[in-house]
Amino acid sequence: MRHTLQRRAFCSLTLAPLVSLGSLAPFTVHAQVAGIGDAINKAGRQRMLSQRMGKAWFGLGQGIQADSARRVLDQSMALFDRQLVELKAFAPAGETRDTYVQLEAAWSDYKTLLIGTTPSQEKAKQVLEQAGKVLALAHKGTGLFEQQAGKPGAKLVNVAGRQRMLSQRMAQFYLANSWNVESAVSLREINKARDEFVPALELLRNAPEATPEIKQELALADNQWFFFDNALKARVTSPKAATDVFVSSENLLQVMDRVTGMYARVLG
Repeated sequence: MRHTLQRRAFCSLTLAPLVSLGSLAPFTVHAQVAGIGDAINKAGRQRMLSQRMGKAWFGLGQGIQADSARRVLDQSMALFDRQLVELKAFAPAGETRDTYVQLEAAWSDYKTLLIGTTPSQEKAKQVLEQAGKVLALAHKGTGLFEQQAGKPGAKLVNVAGRQRMLSQRMAQFYLANSWNVESAVSLREINKARDEFVPALELLRNAPEATPEIKQELALADNQWFFFDNALKARVTSPKAATDVFVSSENLLQVMDRVTGMYARVLG
């Protein structure tokens, strides 16, 4: 019975694309880094944005939710810029600060690709590669902030934040594959991310720090994951299938962003 209801909900979602996205700016952000939990949250969000921008770029190139993809790309770029300034200011001298200097350079190259030319298949591989470089440095920075926290709860903020990135990474590579870009790599990366996403949900749910409110959000994440996973498994690549992936990835992202914020507040 539960799966029947979920299938009906999925059909409703695909018939009303993007209605739940609101302003397409669902993230709770402060004017500056409020503490180590907020630093891990924002550092992890940079990982997600690297993949979300790629997803939006591929959507624009294929005319998938073009207006929404443009807003997602513009807002994600602005948020990445702002958080990078905040994280550089908060980062202690040494390896963490050096990592954010490197990230700033990689981001400059990525941004040039995203806004310098009209999305095309000729540039697509380059976009994937640069998104990966930005992701790797943002991930390193997140890990360094986790180490700086020195508390068990810091890992949960990192893991929850990584779920946001995985949702966007799967969507990005789905849209790459639908454009016949790096198809073998794209399918492999989708499967790899899927294999990481499900056990991470269990880790977050079973953590001693998981409050009733966090568990409630994670139950919602389970439902959104059902929708998204079904969209990813569509056997026939089509504009409708790509739209379903775009929409459901945004919905899952919103839930996991709330979960990450909750774990960040528990950490302090």
